[in-house]
Amino acid sequence: MSLSSRCVPGTVSNPVYIFCEAVIIPILQTGERSPEQLADLPRALRLTKCQSQGPTSDISTFRNHLPLTKASQAQEEEHEGQLSPPTSTQYYGEASLQATLLGLAALNKSYPEVLAPGGTACVTPTSPWPCPLPWPWRALGQVSAPGAKRPGALLLKALRSPGLRALEGGTAAELLDVFVGLEADGEELAETIAAGNPGVPLPRRAAELREALEQGPRGLARRLWPKLQVVVTLDAGGQAEAVAALEALWCQGLAFFSPAYSASGGVVGLNLWPEQPRGLYLLPPGAPFIELLPVNKGAQEEAASTVLLAEAQKGKEYELVLTDHISLTRCCLGDVVQVVGAYNRCPVVRFVCRLGQALSVRGEDIREDVFSEALGRAVGQWPGAKLLDHSCVESSILDSSEGSAPHYEVFVALRGLRNLSEENRDKLDHCLQEVSPRYKSLRFWGSVGPARVHLVGQGAFRELRVALAACPSSPYPPEMPRVLRHRHLAQCLQKRVVS
Repeated sequence: MSLSSRCVPGTVSNPVYIFCEAVIIPILQTGERSPEQLADLPRALRLTKCQSQGPTSDISTFRNHLPLTKASQAQEEEHEGQLSPPTSTQYYGEASLQATLLGLAALNKSYPEVLAPGGTACVTPTSPWPCPLPWPWRALGQVSAPGAKRPGALLLKALRSPGLRALEGGTAAELLDVFVGLEADGEELAETIAAGNPGVPLPRRAAELREALEQGPRGLARRLWPKLQVVVTLDAGGQAEAVAALEALWCQGLAFFSPAYSASGGVVGLNLWPEQPRGLYLLPPGAPFIELLPVNKGAQEEAASTVLLAEAQKGKEYELVLTDHISLTRCCLGDVVQVVGAYNRCPVVRFVCRLGQALSVRGEDIREDVFSEALGRAVGQWPGAKLLDHSCVESSILDSSEGSAPHYEVFVALRGLRNLSEENRDKLDHCLQEVSPRYKSLRFWGSVGPARVHLVGQGAFRELRVALAACPSSPYPPEMPRVLRHRHLAQCLQKRVVS
């Protein structure tokens, strides 16, 4: 769910603005600053005295001035055929530069050689770094002008450089499209490299490309670039399946690093530990100002008060709440995180799901992470199959119920399986019943029909991402939706069904 669909603008008095100015100034550093300077957020969040208004205020005054409300899903869907309005880009300043510099420092510490000139190549038009790389890397020729090259030209340039140590892609889903396209167009690319169009002819490198492709997808990246150490992509929501597919096949044996978790409200989580398990991010003080709203599983949502970063409890799940300090809006982001630890008393979290990606045709409310678990179990029972991508549609979007009970239409892209038997299709519905008692009850009473699974052809999800990017309100970074709410997007997949 986009930031703008769940925010309430408001004009407030000067004390609140001064409060925002007071809290959105710290810049997190990797252990250089003392815990006392970073951690005592309740004390840091007191308002300074405003000469024009008189008394000071506290966090309660801030919340009273900017009440937290949530738009219903029905309100979102009033804009039929349109994606949510674009969000503010103001945070891609100080916060994104901070994330980029800290990410570069962390990457250089773990992999000292990757930032040397000629050691990295980006194969997608978008960059994994939240902010354009600063001057030293531009001077060393690490960066091309944004949008100056087509994806095919970027891949061709990377293929001509066998000494790469780091491979960059805007997101894992975009990088997955690159490798799928590489297999499909490998011979054409080899001929281009051999002919030297552009550049010097490299017949030997063309032969290496052909030989690497003949051995199949598993470990392809390491065969093409023997010195490759790490893959850098930006975590932007809905990327876990693409990362898993890349790790299992094309990028097998390589480390993955995301410098930040970048959501629709701006840079939110910082990754300071490339060597640690993937998916852990630190929530720093600063811009945007972050609060945490407790999430209650399996119960109707009740009015709850947000907590500050220093008040987060390990093991608990929270929805992120962001405050825009320029337009003074306080918004529920929809991203759910689980606190797994702390660093300098700032919470370290893993991202769990996006509330806007839940399925519900009879109020069952199957969250994104619950559905992914069920789908993973089902695919594990399909012999030889590897899941590359998926999206779901509630049957009302495509008018596919035809007098039967409402259900889910599930579109999957697979590797290693060309046809789905009815027995395999049924396994997803059984797995959904295992992970969701509510869904199982609705299926027992016939209120919900069985999930229908469709296998789509190669390139179907790439076309979907092109359609998403073409929307005027397409967010950056591009999140991968797992639930499609609009007919024209669902039809992008429906027309590519092969089984």
